[in-house]
Formats: sequence, C-alpha cells, structure tokens
Amino acid sequence: MGVWELLLVGLVVLFGLCGVLVPGVPGSWLVWSAVLWWALKDPRPVAWGVLVGATAVLFLSQAVRWALPPRRLRATGAAPRLWAYAGAGAFLGFFLLPVLGVVPGFMAGIYLHERLRLGGRREAWAALCTLMRAGGTGLLVELFSCLLIAGAWLGAVIWG
Repeated sequence: MGVWELLLVGLVVLFGLCGVLVPGVPGSWLVWSAVLWWALKDPRPVAWGVLVGATAVLFLSQAVRWALPPRRLRATGAAPRLWAYAGAGAFLGFFLLPVLGVVPGFMAGIYLHERLRLGGRREAWAALCTLMRAGGTGLLVELFSCLLIAGAWLGAVIWG
C-alpha cells in the first residue's frame, strides 16, 4: 500500500473520529470502513488481525451504547462547541495517558467548556454531571472505541 493510500485511509479515520461528535454522521462506521479498506489492500496478517479486532470492538461498543439510556443531549442545550472541547480533551488524553486518558480527557474538556461558559466551579461540575447523565456516556463509549481502533491501525501501520 502506497503512502498516498495510507494518508487517505488516515484522513477517513480522522473524519470518522470527528464524525463521532457530530449527530447524524456515522463516525464509528467510517473508522471501521477505513480499516476494512486498508486490510483489503494490505495482505499481511497484522492487517487482518486489526480488522477482526476493530470489528469486535465496534460491535461491543454498539451493544454497550444500546444498553445505555437513549441520548437526550439536545434537551440539555449542549452546543457543538462543547463537543469540540470534549473531543479535543479525549484526543489529548488518549495520547498523554495512553488509552485510559480518554475518559478523564473527555470529561475535562466538558468541564473546561462549562467553566469558561458559566464561570464557577460548582456550576461547571453540575453541568458536567447533567451532560454525562443525558447521553455523554454513550458518546464517550463510541469515541473511546473509535480511538482504540484508530490507535490499533496506526500502531500496525508504524510498527506492523
């Protein structure tokens, strides 16, 4: 697989990661389809191993999301800018504290946005709790699974 094809797969993965935070965009399926495309073009066993793992992670995350209460994020008045902060926090957390940093990074991004918007610590904490109960947990599960898949793909491309 050439450099340009890998770059294109990486862009689709990145678009899928951003799509997780945008309602109506099938972000997790975009990430998975990019890994599928890469595995079909790269016949090495590591590519197929990543694809099988990505498929398992994606189905597990979908099962967990369906078990959670449905999203009611629109009722909380959550702005798209809030999800940009949450996504940036999760992304930074994923790399600063590998894999496990997604959860605190996601929540720190929401807290930072609400702290800047509302001003007080107490109000920001209450808003964070409300948003996580209203559907942030399902969004976090989907984002975490996509970051795991993207990390496995990136690791296989670099070290595989």
